[in-house]
Amino acid sequence: MFNPKVSIIIPVYNGSNYIAEAIESALTQTYDNLEILVVNDGSRDE
Repeated sequence: MFNPKVSIIIPVYNGSNYIAEAIESALTQTYDNLEILVVNDGSRDE
């Protein structure tokens, strides 16, 4: 069975208040062959 890896890319700019929710959403997907990449785009927050 063909099961390609899917990349979920989450760009973040001053989004520290939302990053945990975004990652949790990606982790709860039903497709299991995935990778999650979080990219900090020069944020000035935490």
